[in-house]
Order: sequence, then C-alpha cells, then structure tokens
Amino acid sequence: MTEERLIQVPEGIAGTRADAGIARLLGMSRSAVADLIEAGLVQQNSHVLSKSDSLVQDAWLNITLPAPKAPLALVAELVPDLKVVYQDEDIVVVDKPAGVAAHPSVGWDGPSVGGALLAMGIEMSTSGVAERQGIVSRLDVGTSGLMVLTKTEIAYSRMKQAFRDRLVDKTYHALVQGHPDPSSGTIDAPIARHPKHEYKFTVAQDGKPSVTHYKTLEAFVAASLLEVQLETGRTHQIRVHFSSFKHPLVGDTLYGCDPKLAAKLGMERQWLHAMKLGFIHPTKGEYVLFESSYPKDLEESLALLR
Repeated sequence: MTEERLIQVPEGIAGTRADAGIARLLGMSRSAVADLIEAGLVQQNSHVLSKSDSLVQDAWLNITLPAPKAPLALVAELVPDLKVVYQDEDIVVVDKPAGVAAHPSVGWDGPSVGGALLAMGIEMSTSGVAERQGIVSRLDVGTSGLMVLTKTEIAYSRMKQAFRDRLVDKTYHALVQGHPDPSSGTIDAPIARHPKHEYKFTVAQDGKPSVTHYKTLEAFVAASLLEVQLETGRTHQIRVHFSSFKHPLVGDTLYGCDPKLAAKLGMERQWLHAMKLGFIHPTKGEYVLFESSYPKDLEESLALLR
C-alpha cells in the first residue's frame, strides 16, 4: 500500500530546492526524494513539483510514498569516515559521521552504521528486527559522534536495560542560536510527536518526561556553544528542547534555525555532536568512557565564529 503525507513547508526549509528540502523534512536520502519527484508523486499546493523547484513557506506538500518493494535489510557498505573507536567480544563503539543512518528505514537508501559494520565483517547480536540487530540507541542521520552497538545477546539485553534505567552517560556539544538565559541550566519539558507533522516532535503536556541539562562553553556574537547532557533520550530531544527555548540548533532547518546563519557558517545539518559516552561494560562490570572530537564541518564553523 502507498502512504500519503500532507506536510506544510516550515520557514527553515522555504526557498530550498524541492529534493534537498523534502529530504531534510522526511529524513530520506536526496536521491530517494528525487525519484519520488521524477515519478510525479510530490505536489506543492496541488502542482506537481520538479527537483529544481523551490519550496514555498507555508505551502502544502502532498507526498505519495510507494509501498516498500521488499522487507528492510542491511546492505553491506563501507563508510570511509566511520571509525571503530573500540570493540571486544560483546560491544563495538563507533564514531558516526553525519549523513549515515543508525539502521535502514523506509525511504532511506543511504549508508547505515549496521551496514558499515557488516561490510567490516563485524557481526551484531541477533535480537530485534533484522535491520536493527545490535542497535541499543540511535543518533539522527544529521548528528555525528559516538554510538554503542552490541555483538552478543547478553550485551544487548544489559545495554538496553542500562539505557532504560538512565545509567548511560551521554554528553553532546551543540551550537545554538543566540545566548540561553540562564547560561547553564536544565530544560524539563515533556516531548510528544507533533500533532500536525508526524516527522517532527514538540513539547507537549501529554508527552513523555524529557530532561536536558546544559552549560555554555563559549559565547559568540550570534550563537553559543553548549555542553549538553541527557537525562532521558527522546527522539530529537536536544533539537526540540532548544527550539522550544527559542534557541534552535544552528543548521537545524526542521526546528526553525536561521537559514542565513547556517549558510554563513557552511552548515548543511544540525550542529550537534555526541562527544562522550560512558557506561558500565555489560559483561566486564567496569565503567568505560569514550570521547570524540569535532568533525571537519563543525570545526570550520567554529573557526568562522571565532
């Protein structure tokens, strides 16, 4: 069965090429969106779009997604910029570049962490659906940094429980617009799926409890570099919380960033990096801590601000 999606163009996406903007809205690859457009399956205010057309703010997109041709499956594909930071018989920790999904999903035909590890000959635990085996937590396609995956069933079970019990230390660096006041603090606001846009999330009273701690590391004229620690791990949590706080992440068009500032800094994705990951090893019982450094695009954007 096909799936119909009706989406209103947000301000941060307005003016972009149709294929690029819709890819960011839906979390799909640009080539997959281009295929939909070429097949006449995307309309803007009832007019069929071409790839080079620009998206118009507040216009309505009608997108027809065809039924998956086959069950999702991992495709072995090496990702040159993906680094294995650590591995043993139970776990593997990777430093994921932006533009790589944690696992395959409908509409995504780009590389995945699981597919990269498969290409390296690293086998994951078999719990969960086939395309998500070994996955105990995820990073968005546009977020870079550290992820842990599991190679054995006991590690999978214990790491899943550790994430549920909030026993995993997750530290991110985020570049947000403006200057949060206070400069350090906690955002405690429940998050739910957006009532009008199913691909987005929002702060809502009936949402799931969501807690984000932050402190300012460096303040610039137009933005602030923050250290962020998650107490919970909701989808898009950091992005939603700071957007609701009127300080969206630089480059995060989905949640209302200033596209001019993003362009000035050369950011084509949200400025968010998973810097540190710490937890009790699932079988050895000792605390392990892993650290990452900024990828090139984030380093260059900071250099422009400084």
